[in-house]
Amino acid sequence: MSMPCIFITGAAAGIGAETARLFAQNGWFVGLFDIDETGLHKLQQELGQHVCMTGQLNVADEAQWQKALTAFFSKTGRLDVLLNNAGILASGKCTEIPLKRLHQLIDVNVKGVLNGCYLAYPYLKQTANARIINLCSASALYGQPSLAVYSATKFAVRGLTEALELEWAGDGIRVMDVLPLFVQTSMVTNMDANSIKNMGVSLTAIDVAQTIWQAANYQKRLAKVHWTVGFPTRGFYALSGAAPDFISRTINQFISRKG
Repeated sequence: MSMPCIFITGAAAGIGAETARLFAQNGWFVGLFDIDETGLHKLQQELGQHVCMTGQLNVADEAQWQKALTAFFSKTGRLDVLLNNAGILASGKCTEIPLKRLHQLIDVNVKGVLNGCYLAYPYLKQTANARIINLCSASALYGQPSLAVYSATKFAVRGLTEALELEWAGDGIRVMDVLPLFVQTSMVTNMDANSIKNMGVSLTAIDVAQTIWQAANYQKRLAKVHWTVGFPTRGFYALSGAAPDFISRTINQFISRKG
């Protein structure tokens, strides 16, 4: 296949679907993978079967990853971008969320990303200028109350991204992450965290998709690993790298205060 190709997890709605639309509109072939087969079928009908393929994928399941990647590469012969977008969220006081649910966050948000990176590696290595883009979060800048385990999973994604970016540079594979604040998707509906009540939700899925597009097409020699979305996130990111810990703690304590 001559056109560039992107494999998207969590593609049936939200950020994944908007990213699929943007890339398809710009001449890419798009692999749409999700547990929501109905949503995938609807999106495929919208985009057209000639520019995309679909497949059911629970990212926590290694065998499903193997099947999906094999089918995708058999059709395309290349894997230019893997977008590890699938993720879930649970909010509220940590001890008031069932432990089983918190384990699910780790299975999807951490193991799901690890599965994708590990199992896609042979296909990425066969594609010139290939890259992985992991959906991270501003919650990976400082641990967030009411989002403790979600925040921890995003710290893990950030650390994995940084390590693999260095480890796989010699293989010609770029590894990046995208760090938005709260985004207007179903994930934040009825979210129980004071930070979202105090800061609101200004970013859209399209905003994040446009940043993913920039990361996918970045060609400068200087590595750019972390891609922030929106001015507030850029500010938090700058502070996290320059300010003493007590300042970062104070800022996060302030934005997560009760109204």
